[in-house]
Order: sequence, then C-alpha cells, then structure tokens
Amino acid sequence: MPNFIYVASNKQGKSLSGTLEAADRSAALSALSNQGLTPIEVKEGTSKKSTPSFLSALGGGKVKSDDLVMFTRQLSAMVSAGVPILRALNSQHDHTTSKTLKTILASVIKDVQGGSQLADALAKYPNTFSDVYVNMVRAGEAAGILDEILKRLAMQQEKNSTMRKKIKSAMTYPMVLVGITIIAFFGLMLFVIPQIGKILTDLGGPDAQLPPLTQAMLGISDFLLHYGLFLIPVIGVGAYLLMRWLKTPAGKRVFHHTVLKIPMLQPIIQKVAVARFARTFSALIGAGVAVLEALNVTARAVGNVVYEDALMDAAEQVKNGKTLSSVIEKNDLFPPIVSQMLAVGEETGQTDTVLVKVADFYEEEVDVAIDGISAIIEPVMIVFMGSMVGLIAASVMGPIAGLAQSIKS
Repeated sequence: MPNFIYVASNKQGKSLSGTLEAADRSAALSALSNQGLTPIEVKEGTSKKSTPSFLSALGGGKVKSDDLVMFTRQLSAMVSAGVPILRALNSQHDHTTSKTLKTILASVIKDVQGGSQLADALAKYPNTFSDVYVNMVRAGEAAGILDEILKRLAMQQEKNSTMRKKIKSAMTYPMVLVGITIIAFFGLMLFVIPQIGKILTDLGGPDAQLPPLTQAMLGISDFLLHYGLFLIPVIGVGAYLLMRWLKTPAGKRVFHHTVLKIPMLQPIIQKVAVARFARTFSALIGAGVAVLEALNVTARAVGNVVYEDALMDAAEQVKNGKTLSSVIEKNDLFPPIVSQMLAVGEETGQTDTVLVKVADFYEEEVDVAIDGISAIIEPVMIVFMGSMVGLIAASVMGPIAGLAQSIKS
C-alpha cells in the first residue's frame, strides 16, 4: 500500500505533519478529513510493503492490567471531550510508561492512519486486547458511543484486576508457609537427622533396635542423601512438563473438571466464573453486541473450559429459539439466582443492568469465600508444620528414652 507524506492543520490552526498508508491520494485525503484535519499538502512517498511487526506475529506483548486500565480510562476521557481518536492515541503513545504498550500503540496508530477501524487495529494484539475488549470497541465504533464503551471497559478491567489481586493475595501466605515447610523438611532430613542417627548408633551400638518411626526417618534421610541430586532435577522436569501439559486443551479440560470436584475450591471457582460471565455478558449486551456473539465471546473470557462448553451449548440452544434464562436454569453450573435474574432482564429489556447486579453480588461472595479459606488455611498449615516437627522429635526422643532405660537397668 502506498505511503503518503502530509502536512495538515487541525481545528486550532496548528500545522501537523506525518505519514499514512492509503490505497490512493483521495483515500489519504479522506482519512485526514476523518481525523478532523484540513490537508495542506499530500504527496506520495516511498512505497513499501506492509509487513507484520514482531509483536503482531506473537499476538502482542504482555501489558500490565494497571497500564491497560489507565490507557482505557484516559482514552475514554479524551474521546468524550471531542479529541479525534488518532490524536488521542498519539497522546497515549507519548505519555505511557509501558514500553510494550508504547510499541503496540505505534502499530495501532499506523493502522488507524491507514484507514483501519480501531477495533481491527487492536485485534492484531490478542495478548493485550482480549476478544471482549475488541468486540466492545467495535460495537462502540458502530454505534457512535466509543467513549461510553471505553468507560465500561475500564470499569470491567478494574473489577477483574481487583479480583485477581485478592485471589493472589489470599494465596501468598499459604504458599509461603508451604515453601518454608518444604525447606525445613529437607533441611532436617539432609543435615539434622543423619547426625542424630550417628549419635544413636554410637550410643546403642550397631545392633541397637530402633523404633519403626526412627527407622523410617533415617531411611528417608539416607535416600535423600544418596539420590537427592538426581531427585531434584527429576522433580523440576516433571513440574515443567506438567505445567506445559496443563496449558494444552486436553490438560486444561482435565484440570478444570478436577478442581470443580474439590469441595473447598468448587464454590469459589463457581462464584468467580459466574461473576465473570455476568459482568462480561452485561458489558457486551450493553454495548449493543448481538446475544449469540456476546455468548461466544463471553464463553472464551470466563477462563474455565467447563463453563465455556456450557455457554457455547447455551448459544446453540438460543440460536434454536430458546431463551437464555431457560437454558441456564437447567444447568447445575449456574446458581438459580442467575436464571431468575436473567428472566427478569429478558422481560424488562434490561439484561445488562440486571447482570451487573449479579456480578456485584458474586464478586462480594468471592471476597467472603477467599477470606474464609484464608482463615482456615493458616491454622491447618500451622498444625501440619507442628505435626512434622513432632514426628521428627518423636523419632529422636523415642530411642534416646529407650537407651536411657537400658542404661539404668
């Protein structure tokens, strides 16, 4: 596609210059007019092939959720104030502190200058801009309410980010305790138990009969001393292969089905999935996206294969003439309140408003559930660590007490 060099003035009379790609000179003039600029000079530059960028080939780089929220909210404010979309994007590109986002925005600006829709330009970077994001932007552009859609997107991202942070925060303390427990176990087995075993053998002689618990501890310690160097890489490789497998479609399916059967985790996973479904679907419906398209996009955004399958099946049944509320009602994955609220929304034509209330409710429920599990995990881990130390102490004190009795007699 030809490359055009232009000089133009904006509404304030300020002269601007730059380059853009267009099919021909008239298309370049049209693109400048759409950006609110008055062309002064437009001439064809060096023609060059449009090649996908490295980031585009990889699906886009990773951008922090906080940076994406800030970008979305500021872009919404500028668009609602009447700033042309290209100028707003240039401003965001110049002021963002994220190097990855800056690189992506440079490519997006280039595409928009060439006449592409913003949604199409963003769709080239699925790792940064999700299906939900792109579809909502596309709906906002079509309806002429891009500023309102961007506000909804920023709010939705903030909610999702807050939920992820709370889950990570709740899991940090238990993971630290697990790490300390594992390090303490290996430290005792590799450095303390062998020395204690040597002392017991010196005191009782080579023919001393040690209690079964002590023999078990010494056996574990001896195994780790002899095979520990081989065991660590085996565990590391096994963990790496397991993580790779869990990222495959088959691995995800098995993992998601399994965690939904664990009594302690099932309620939290259900509430997180329902909250994501309600907030995402309501945002898409509120943006004017068709129900079937909204269901398909929401299914991929929930983050659980089991719920994705359920929503894709629901989309097929809705396509055949059934109401979404009647389909959801028959599925045990969704609590009864979801189908009831959906039915009210369908009757009143306010499905998006009703589902926002459902999302708020279940996000609060997730907070309560996470706090409850955090309160339970702490004493459980303390009891586990205490039991481990108690077993080691018992394995040491038992034979010492036995030796003391034999010496007295």
